[in-house]
Amino acid sequence: MSSADSDIRSSAKRAGASPRDADELANQIDAIRADVQNLTSTVGRIAKGQVNRAQDKAMETAYEAEEAIRRNPLQAVAIAAGLGFLFGVFTRR
Repeated sequence: MSSADSDIRSSAKRAGASPRDADELANQIDAIRADVQNLTSTVGRIAKGQVNRAQDKAMETAYEAEEAIRRNPLQAVAIAAGLGFLFGVFTRR
């Protein structure tokens, strides 16, 4: 029995609840704690999976960009120069 359970039971006794009600309340709180821990674990696993997928997609996209640059180097330089020019124009204003 945790200190929180004993606090619940003593508070319930002061409020006039029966020991059975206090035990039931403590059991419900324990069940809620277990559910929250399970939910936290599940959300953590899902988040980790999503991060791994995002990293994989970023690596794949970077590889595809490198391949496109290798196939069309002049076009890549022209696009980079154009974007640099536009960036310079917009940051000047």
